[in-house]
Amino acid sequence: MFRPTGFADLAGKRVGIFGYGVEGRAAAARLRDVAQLVLVDDHPGRGPGVLLSSEGGLDALLHCDVVLKSPGIPRRRPDVVDLDLHGVAVTSALNLWLHETDRARVVALTGTKGKSTTTALTSFFLHCLGQESLRLGNIGQPPYDPSIDTSRGWLVLEVSSFQCVDLEVAPGVVVVTSLGADHLDWHGSLAQYRDDKLSLTRAEGDHRTLVPDTSTFHQIENELGGELRYVESDTTHLAAALGLIGAHNNSNVALALAAVEALTGTSVDDVRTAVAAQAFTFEPLRGRLTLVASEEADGAIIRYVDDGLATSVLPTMAALEVFDDEPVALIAGGYDRGVDYEELAGALAGRQQPTTVITMGDAGQRLGAALHRHRVDLGHHAATMLEAVEIARASLNVGGVVLLSPAAPSFGAYRNWEERSEDFTKIVHSLVG
Repeated sequence: MFRPTGFADLAGKRVGIFGYGVEGRAAAARLRDVAQLVLVDDHPGRGPGVLLSSEGGLDALLHCDVVLKSPGIPRRRPDVVDLDLHGVAVTSALNLWLHETDRARVVALTGTKGKSTTTALTSFFLHCLGQESLRLGNIGQPPYDPSIDTSRGWLVLEVSSFQCVDLEVAPGVVVVTSLGADHLDWHGSLAQYRDDKLSLTRAEGDHRTLVPDTSTFHQIENELGGELRYVESDTTHLAAALGLIGAHNNSNVALALAAVEALTGTSVDDVRTAVAAQAFTFEPLRGRLTLVASEEADGAIIRYVDDGLATSVLPTMAALEVFDDEPVALIAGGYDRGVDYEELAGALAGRQQPTTVITMGDAGQRLGAALHRHRVDLGHHAATMLEAVEIARASLNVGGVVLLSPAAPSFGAYRNWEERSEDFTKIVHSLVG
């Protein structure tokens, strides 16, 4: 079977692009003048010339030399497996880009939670040293987009578990921020999710792997590849200076410091000093424990916090820990992708401060059922974000935090997490002023 190891290998080939979203469009732009393209997507309305997979698109892919699969399409889906069985090489544009790139200039960051924040921190820390860097991948643009110049500077790449599966070579530095449960509908099981996520650390090529110094990672040391280093959390309060809330951000800061040291050779202490002098200029990511508004009534203060990027259980539990000493009204739920909510339900049931849970969507229904199994009656189900915010607000008559931390994706009701967070913010502003 023909297997490309770079975009150059696709010259003159018939190349299928399966999934015509952001990644697929970037790949098409990269190859438009080089290869014969077949554009296929599962969803109608992707644009002219894009075949629907259920209406001849899959048959067209079977006649391609190579298929570049977008991350959202599961690697083990029957129609993808069928392409392999028919001798059609299936890979990703990101994999081809890594093969052709100077990987010593690339740091890839993945993890169940914290990868977006740590990616942003790593890029910011490099800039504090006067080093040029680009934020790419999930947090920015596909690095193979021809409109982006990746020929110089450091390349800071956020990588999802979906993308890890297709990567055959590793960048110079790999960072795993955390490991929990996520995307089980895509991966098939918790064990497979973890194996897929960690496969990036085991990819070919000399590289350093940085992970938190926690029992979780010590227990799975045999599943990690590369030159392994355990990184202890930062204890200098740099996270607070950067405007980051929560103890988990001390780990994110430490990993970013270690990544910059590994890339540049500058000691962690010197990096920290440079960052501390410019920390006030850092802009935390929207949707990561972002204060949207606050209001005071009869001496009670209610804060509205957007943690909309928390699309799995682990970050939502971390967010709850931040507000451990305050009453909380949690808005959670969304698209159901089969995640186990028992641990989150247990954490909610064990909170000492008054707690209300307002659930949304199918995932919210399952979270509510898990709460019921823990014999706690904390929940209300809301059909809309407006209803959810109103219930949350009314429940905090002694003050506290209205926390949007969904522990689930937004698919269905919203196009993405950003649209959901924008809806929350708009509604809060309309109610609070």
